This record gives sequence, structure tokens and C-alpha cells, in this order.
Amino acid sequence: MARGWTFLSNHGHVLLVIARDPQARLRDIAQRVGITERAAQVIVADLEAGGYVTKEKVGRRNYYVLAEGRRFRHPVEEGYSVDELLAIFRR
Repeated sequence: MARGWTFLSNHGHVLLVIARDPQARLRDIAQRVGITERAAQVIVADLEAGGYVTKEKVGRRNYYVLAEGRRFRHPVEEGYSVDELLAIFRR
């Protein structure tokens, strides 16, 4: 993949990885997005703090649950829900 700008931020990429694999380890999330494990940890914490993701412990693993109906944070996008973005990538 050519490096450069993309339409989605790393936060968006992490959210997509979690949507596809709610049991993904931080190591796996980081690898799929192309970021460090620490960066993935910070982003997941941001998504949790923002109410977009909740984390549940299942044994020794984390299981992530996406909140439904949450709106985008930026004023340009606030009329749309994150669910609509995820639907594009679930086709």
C-alpha cells in the first residue's frame, strides 16, 4: 500500500477492525491498521471514553461492543451516524 493520506483516520480504521473482529487483540488491531500497539491502546481508550466502544472481559480476552446510533464528532459529519460508515464496509 502506498503511504500517504487516507480518507479515514486511524481512529476510523481501529473502529472498522473492531467491527469486523470484536475479539481482536490490541496487537492484532495495531498490525491491521499499521500502527504501534501503544497507539492502538490509546485509540481504543479514546473510543471507549467517547462512548463508541465498550470493553468486556471474556476470560483472559477483551470483547469489544460497538455502541449503536452514535454520531460523528466533527460538525461537518455530525448529521451522520457511525453505523452508516460501518454499513459501507460491511457490504
